[in-house]
Amino acid sequence: MTRTPRPYPYSTPHKAIVPPYLLARIAAIDDPRFDVAADAARRSLLRDAPMREWRREGEPPSFIAHERPARDERPAALPGMAPSPDRRISDAENAERLPGRLVRREGQPITGDAAVDAAYDGLGETFELFARVFGRDSIDGAGIPLEATVHYGDRYDNAFWDGERMVFGDGDGEVFRGFTNSLSVIGHELTHGVTERTAKLRYQGQSGALNEHISDVFGALVEQYGMGQDAASATWLIGEGVFTDLVEGRAIRSMKEPGTAYDDDVLGRDPQPDHFDRYIETDDDNGGVHLNSGIPNRAFALAAIELGGFAWEHVGRIWYDVLTSGRLRPDDGFHTFAAETVRAADERFGADSPESRAVTSGWSAVGIEELPALDPVPERAASDAGSTMPTWTSSSRGAGASPDFD
Repeated sequence: MTRTPRPYPYSTPHKAIVPPYLLARIAAIDDPRFDVAADAARRSLLRDAPMREWRREGEPPSFIAHERPARDERPAALPGMAPSPDRRISDAENAERLPGRLVRREGQPITGDAAVDAAYDGLGETFELFARVFGRDSIDGAGIPLEATVHYGDRYDNAFWDGERMVFGDGDGEVFRGFTNSLSVIGHELTHGVTERTAKLRYQGQSGALNEHISDVFGALVEQYGMGQDAASATWLIGEGVFTDLVEGRAIRSMKEPGTAYDDDVLGRDPQPDHFDRYIETDDDNGGVHLNSGIPNRAFALAAIELGGFAWEHVGRIWYDVLTSGRLRPDDGFHTFAAETVRAADERFGADSPESRAVTSGWSAVGIEELPALDPVPERAASDAGSTMPTWTSSSRGAGASPDFD
């Protein structure tokens, strides 16, 4: 394993798409071309510092109701029409106040503000994936409104989930553009809300890296589903397009090839490891949650590519089964999570099925082997395994398909 200390003098940030080590690197830039970016990154770090210490403890803030005990939430077949989203977009008007001024609600026409309308569309795309593929009605499974605030802060260099809403900064214009145009960013952050209400993975060390990984998985699936991409044609990039043309980089992270998303003279090289042998031991970034998520990310992408077709139809369903099964514990690490995905693949598709073999192969390729024995599945949960999709689900999307939610 690699020990890489990364100077980061601030306390734990909230669930944000741009990791603190990258912001710290930008904040230290001494180059007149990036004066605005360096100042914006320093202010973004300071602004993030006091936010949501509940992340580390794995507990939601007080305004989120306590959940029922963990249980198997996998969807059974449901009759009738698919649920509809309830989107609410607010404008912080470059202040640091939340939620800001409500500017667009569900069903209202476009506003002409690109950030408002992109956020509205992105929330709809995310809702559609969870509803139509996984039978989940919004983040909580019970139709909670999807809320977002745009134009947060002055050149704020991030987008985050605060436990209640998505919040988007406009970027500094030198390193980062605005964050609303990246569908994978929106899907990633909203998935943190799903994880809070299901597995409740503690945001520290391996469990925290899994928390980030799950958000990357469903962020990528939201983008692939919306664009009708199969596993082979997908980019597997998270945050593609958030960098300006001054940066030598494709995205914030690459799931298929961790460590290759950017390689820039100013920002340095993407530090994500792609194999468990290169796992980074660090006290920063909540124990490297944004770094080490590259390891399970690659396992998922490799499994999906091996199977071919649409990733949300096979590996995505396996991961969702695990996330909502009630079997994960808040501090579970990579090996236990991997074992649960193999068990879920066996339950849904059959032991020694192509899906089960692909999942096992994906984990093996990143050094996650010799998986632990798992506790037996309770009889009720076992009888639910392999449940069908809802009857209103339409999981196959052609390349030219467009989402139903504007």
